[in-house]
Amino acid sequence: MKLSALLVTLSSIAAFAQDAAQPEQPGALASFLPLILLFVVMWLFFIRPKQKEMKQMDEMRKQLKKGDKVMTAAGIIGTIASMEENIITLRTGTSTIEFEKAAILRVLNNDTSAKVEEKK
Repeated sequence: MKLSALLVTLSSIAAFAQDAAQPEQPGALASFLPLILLFVVMWLFFIRPKQKEMKQMDEMRKQLKKGDKVMTAAGIIGTIASMEENIITLRTGTSTIEFEKAAILRVLNNDTSAKVEEKK
């Protein structure tokens, strides 16, 4: 009987030692922390600047008016002859071309006036 009690005691000590030797499992937050950090970095360096750029482009397109010299995404430079809600007619030399408002990349007459002011 003493031998069986000794074996039970030794096996329980071995079981406690085995539990103590195993490292603790990380929590749910610790396992998702690298993914969370990756998303934050992507948001800071990619998503947020792109959103700001899109807002600036939308504001520029809202401020377009007849007579502005603009450049399209295709590289065509012309003067706005007429504007509808989403369609802009550009005069390039002797021809006129219709574009969607989203195709306007930048306004050139604002760029040239800014360069003149910098030279002064």
